[in-house]
Amino acid sequence: MLLKIPSSVAGSITFALAIAALPDCVSASPQGEQPYGTISLPDRTLLLNADGTFNHDKAVVFNAATALKYRRNLMNFQENSGGSLPAGMKLIDIPLRAQMQARGQRDESLTDENDDSEWAGMVRIGKPGQKFLVDFDTGSSDLWVPSSLCTSTACSSKRKYNSSSSSTSQNETGTFSIQYGDGSSVSGSIYSDTVTVAGVKVQNQRFAAVTNLSSSFASDPVDGVLGLGFPSISILKADPVFVSAAQQNAITTKAFSFYLAKNNSELYLGGTNPKLYNDPIEYHPVDKSNGFWQVKNASITVGGQTVLSDFDTIIDSGTTIMYGPPDMVKEIYSKVEGAEVFDSSEGFYSFPCNEVPEISFSWGGEKFAISSENFNLGTTAPNASTCAGALAAKDLGLGNTTLLLGDSWMKNAYHVFSLEKTAVGFAKLK
Repeated sequence: MLLKIPSSVAGSITFALAIAALPDCVSASPQGEQPYGTISLPDRTLLLNADGTFNHDKAVVFNAATALKYRRNLMNFQENSGGSLPAGMKLIDIPLRAQMQARGQRDESLTDENDDSEWAGMVRIGKPGQKFLVDFDTGSSDLWVPSSLCTSTACSSKRKYNSSSSSTSQNETGTFSIQYGDGSSVSGSIYSDTVTVAGVKVQNQRFAAVTNLSSSFASDPVDGVLGLGFPSISILKADPVFVSAAQQNAITTKAFSFYLAKNNSELYLGGTNPKLYNDPIEYHPVDKSNGFWQVKNASITVGGQTVLSDFDTIIDSGTTIMYGPPDMVKEIYSKVEGAEVFDSSEGFYSFPCNEVPEISFSWGGEKFAISSENFNLGTTAPNASTCAGALAAKDLGLGNTTLLLGDSWMKNAYHVFSLEKTAVGFAKLK
């Protein structure tokens, strides 16, 4: 049976049955494995302007949004853990100007629908199901959508959750709030209800129905966010949707997978899609207590030469490029011939366009290369001979030996996020 939702909502869902779980060792997925549900994701062209230049203004906004996101994540962790932070991590003060830039991301990033900044698809909440278009984000852990009680101008174009229209809705104690330095916020009430994502049905899932939505969200076609991280960074202090699905045995194979590309990207629930990768899948453990899909023992090579090793990587589908502590990033670019600082305040580097560096990551097994298309963000100016690199120097408070790997990395490998193994799996793309 095939259920299609119109492309106008930028997402389609197909249903199938899940089968046996993945083996515990590094190996191929069983032949013929099917997802519980596949969510088609919209096309993205990242930070490239139509004339081939690097969209610096948008990149600055993305930088600010990423910094603010991880400050919130660490604040959530600190509150949930009783005041402590993971070893080496710290809260970074973010100037008001940067916070306002971060809020502006929503407005600017969606003025061109062909350059969407989110991996979005449809979910249903309640009984009967109310449909919402949400951003699927492995770098956060909460589900929130607008409420029918929202009076903010930004809510006027959104789908809204009406608790009285759902026979399974329950009010929960507490409130949900994301505060910005300029006084604006995203806030609302907390509910529990049935949440269905591509046929995966979760009962009594806690989420927020926001009654106050910042005006910067007004032109964003996405209604809300569905976090795919771990509970320790949840504002709601609740299990994220996919964790709940696993606990309730709503899926047979307790894993979800991302295939990100310029076209035909997908989120695959309940296993993997063997049509998109070559065996084997190489799994590496994560420490879920930090809240992130954080993989240790990484190394990076430039031109075949190992530059750094034994560092951590956080895999985040909600981040556009790659970030690292300034000293680490400086060391990496020092091995790129002709590389130089392009924007010191934002941490961007440039390199000769005719010599895109050959950069690869490894976690002790295969080397996974970043394609020139994914590393090259475009020329630094019209007709320039230098191009901007997709690795930026930015202290996000994640420690001196941690890189944050977003879409510029994720487009180069098939990614499996396994709750059963508490691991991230990487596989070569077909």
